[in-house]
Amino acid sequence: MSETLALYALTRQGTALARKLALELGGTVHAPRRFADDGVHPFESLPELVAETFGAFDGHVFVAAAGIAVRCIAPHLKGKADDPAVTVLDQQGRFAVSLLSGHLGGANDLAVRCAAVTGGQAVITTATDTAGVPSLDVLARDAGMTIGNIERVKVVNGALLEGKPVQVFDPGRYLGAEGELFVPVPDPDSWRMGEPGVWVSWKDDCPDADALWLYPRVLMLGVGCRRGVSGDEIFNHVRNVFDAAGLSLDAVGGLASIDLKADEPGLLEAAQALDVKPVFYPKETLDAVDAPNPSGTVFRRVGVASVSEASALLLSGRGELLVEKTKTNTVTLAVAREKKKEG
Repeated sequence: MSETLALYALTRQGTALARKLALELGGTVHAPRRFADDGVHPFESLPELVAETFGAFDGHVFVAAAGIAVRCIAPHLKGKADDPAVTVLDQQGRFAVSLLSGHLGGANDLAVRCAAVTGGQAVITTATDTAGVPSLDVLARDAGMTIGNIERVKVVNGALLEGKPVQVFDPGRYLGAEGELFVPVPDPDSWRMGEPGVWVSWKDDCPDADALWLYPRVLMLGVGCRRGVSGDEIFNHVRNVFDAAGLSLDAVGGLASIDLKADEPGLLEAAQALDVKPVFYPKETLDAVDAPNPSGTVFRRVGVASVSEASALLLSGRGELLVEKTKTNTVTLAVAREKKKEG
């Protein structure tokens, strides 16, 4: 958050507070030109500025009236899965109000951090927080999971608010949902269709469209490719392999290859489409991995016997190789499941 936080002020006192917050939390301060001294970015129109910055920052702090913030951000709202955190403070810093994307975006946490800096009061209005019950979107976010059907969060959270039990199928214990309201489901046959529930899996295997689907991002891709291959070709091969294996693209947590491909545009495009940051290993590191399907052809081309399988195994922490090397004329792919961390 600290590297992608925008702060806005409209008055001299508000600018001083914004600078204080930026000093503690990190971020970029914006203020009217007449208040923009060293380190402060000047603006002429706040709505025009927010139109440029809203999608570029993970968090926004307005030291201004809440109504001003609402009018500035309203044209740019997309949905709770996409909107950044927005917090509003009065210029004395007495109240830090979580205004938008309190859970997934982190505005509740941001409000608490702002209040800690100013000595003020964080104002949190999300129902689960005020009721003191866990929120599934927060649990999923903190566990690094992808939410497959965000619209079902309110159903499960609503059940928790009413004190109803929520069934949880999580054989890998990725979510860590604990408490008397969460009822573990030991196997798929024990799942009760139509009742509030959470299904945690790295496969596309949930039988209940009404369940909340959560995907731990534990599937690591090892990719090799020819020079000049397009990002679409790589992505399409990944999708085809996942469809055949019953794996979920929402569970992809990383992509790796040999460092000779670090500047390959198609590979970088595919990583972006999969929402992962690519990792590139040197030949010596890949060569130390005992891959099940070494290739003499690959060795002659790049000097190492395995790229896709070795990369997947390395990125997964020497986890389980779920899909051995598959290939088209231009792309090779292997998939490994991340080794579960202890503790």
